[in-house]
Amino acid sequence: MGTAPSMESPINESLLPDESPRILVVDDEKVIREIVADFLSMEGFWVRTAEDGAAALVELSRSAYDLVLTDLKMPNMGGIELLEAIAKHTPNVVTVIMTGFGTVETAIDAMKRGAYDYILKPFKVEEVVHVIRRGLEKQKLHAENLRLREALSLYKVSEAIAASLSLDEVTRTVMDAAIHEVEADAVEVLLADGEGGFFQAAREVSPRWHGDLDHGELDVDALLEWFKEEKPLRLHGTRSHRYYKVAPERTKLQALIVTSLRVRGKIIGFLVACSYTKDKKFDEGQRKLLSMVANRAAAAIENAKLYEDLKATFRQTIRGLASAIDKMDRYTAGHSERVAAYAQILAIKLELSEEQVEIVRQSAMMHDIGKIGCVLNLNKPGKLSQDDYEIFKKHPGYGKDILEPITFLHPLIPGVHLHHERWDGRGYPLGMTAQEIPLIARIISVADTYDAMTSDRAYRKALPHETALAEIRRCSGSQFDPEMADQFETSIEALRLEAAGRGEVVPE
Repeated sequence: MGTAPSMESPINESLLPDESPRILVVDDEKVIREIVADFLSMEGFWVRTAEDGAAALVELSRSAYDLVLTDLKMPNMGGIELLEAIAKHTPNVVTVIMTGFGTVETAIDAMKRGAYDYILKPFKVEEVVHVIRRGLEKQKLHAENLRLREALSLYKVSEAIAASLSLDEVTRTVMDAAIHEVEADAVEVLLADGEGGFFQAAREVSPRWHGDLDHGELDVDALLEWFKEEKPLRLHGTRSHRYYKVAPERTKLQALIVTSLRVRGKIIGFLVACSYTKDKKFDEGQRKLLSMVANRAAAAIENAKLYEDLKATFRQTIRGLASAIDKMDRYTAGHSERVAAYAQILAIKLELSEEQVEIVRQSAMMHDIGKIGCVLNLNKPGKLSQDDYEIFKKHPGYGKDILEPITFLHPLIPGVHLHHERWDGRGYPLGMTAQEIPLIARIISVADTYDAMTSDRAYRKALPHETALAEIRRCSGSQFDPEMADQFETSIEALRLEAAGRGEVVPE
């Protein structure tokens, strides 16, 4: 077995550009290794040497190389065996064979096995440089062609980005593309906070890494200065560290691509891709792919933020209207919020998903919104007359009509529209029965009735907690879904015990 490879060129590697092509020269004759290594280093290549195929494989396992220049006949492991191992384990590395006149046929056989070219000994070093440059150019074109083919799949990614109005979905799609298509080890998205600053909206680490990678703190001011002009930012080695303020693991950072997210010329964020793999470099094709994704993502992120703002505005408006309904009747002040809280407790008890629980809560908050359409004196003493009752029964339909034009509020409509349906089919507005009634409406029905019974009304005082629960039990299977009635009692009792355990005053 050959000794470990060594750097025999006197050239100081620290003076070479970070993006210099990396060449491994393999030959059992030391003088040839030294001459070739010296000349290639002076030509601007990053060079190491190995004395045979076995030593070369050790070096290839330690560091990434662009091209291997190897002799054909060597002890321990020759050029053909080395070529086969490279083709198996590092197929992106270009291989050039050096050989004498007597082994030309073997060299040609090596090319059939995947070698890029061969050089006959004795050779001129200028000829070696020429072949190496052609091989590296071929490698570059091959990488670009791969990126172009990947662009087709990225087109689908960009379409998914453009079609989404969810900020979380957009950022997740962007990061997945960066990790799988650009082969980044870690990705983060920074977004403008609307007050002149930026915040980390999302970050993800490739599944290739076990555990987390500390990105450090990016220097946003430095990025803004760089991106005053729309120019690419792709750095390798220590040059990639300059855009970090604090980077506990920055010595491990190998490469960096940053793409600005722009809308109408204004920077709204940054997409950052990092490599922590030893000697890993991003190529220009990968930067272009990330730029393509970022261009589509910027508009989608802006649309998603506007949509989120619009949704928040609508929710605040609807919540204000619901509060206004409660204030129409001094006896039902806070009713909507209490029903929302009870419905949420029951939804959690039923082990609904977090998203479903939130839909139940919001629907319960808005369940009486349709009362806006009822011209009715809700404060008058005594029960409603039959005429008043018929007007009152229209409020679920009015609620549906109010929410219908607002697309993102559609999931709330079943609870608003159908919370007065009964398990036995005697409810309104549609007279649905049992499982026909959506779950969200069956949940709100119990919560609404419990709060109505335990609150003061113009025509009666609030009923005690136990009396209200007894009434719910009595109406289980007629007015209420039996399971909802049972689970509500269990959850509300557990809540009261927990409150009592904290020393809080629990209403009787």
